[in-house]
Amino acid sequence: MATLRRLRYTKAPRGQAMVELALIFPLFIMLFVGIITLGIGVFYQQQLTNAAREAARFAAIHSATALCPTASTLDPAGGALAAYKPLSYDDCDSPDDSWPAMTAAGRSLVFGLDSSNVNVAACWSGYRDVATNAYDAPPDGLTVDIAGFPYTYDTAWAQCTIDGEDPTSNPSGIGCTTTLSTITVDEASNMSEGTGKPVANSVTAYACYEWSPPMAGFLLIPETVTLRAVITEPIERQQ
Repeated sequence: MATLRRLRYTKAPRGQAMVELALIFPLFIMLFVGIITLGIGVFYQQQLTNAAREAARFAAIHSATALCPTASTLDPAGGALAAYKPLSYDDCDSPDDSWPAMTAAGRSLVFGLDSSNVNVAACWSGYRDVATNAYDAPPDGLTVDIAGFPYTYDTAWAQCTIDGEDPTSNPSGIGCTTTLSTITVDEASNMSEGTGKPVANSVTAYACYEWSPPMAGFLLIPETVTLRAVITEPIERQQ
């Protein structure tokens, strides 16, 4: 009887431990895998930010006065203003081709994810004179013209949009497709009438990536997560 009692007491804790392990182990695995997945997501987001930063820098440097500019969707089209464009202008980085040079520059810094699935778009913004509707105006306030005479501009910021959204304030409202170049609006990128001068003050690059987290169903998270990054750079003019 004493032997049976000892066996009963020694086996009970072992069975209890197995039950506890069966209850805790899935939670532990979920937490462990979740931490790894979160780390991967943060790393991918950082890579995407690098892509947007490099694309914005490329577009800012290769502006409308560069030999091979990255053009906007409202790029000047012929006529009297054509004389201000370099001869190779129309054959360069165009939204009609989804900005191949700018996109390649952004994707070149991507590591750890499929860079070919990183979509890149850009739009251009600038100041607009409210009274004359002319672009390339300085900000509000007292300014001095070429002759040194002071005058005051009444200006407004013409913010560009992608997919109908301001990328600097609501990037989550922008989709992630290969046709982003067809849904950008950037009036400030056009030329001032009769001047032939580029007018945009800044360029905003938007990069996105559709990520499928590992074991999404097990972790109770969406099967696909859209990662987005936005960087704005001031325009640099080249001669």
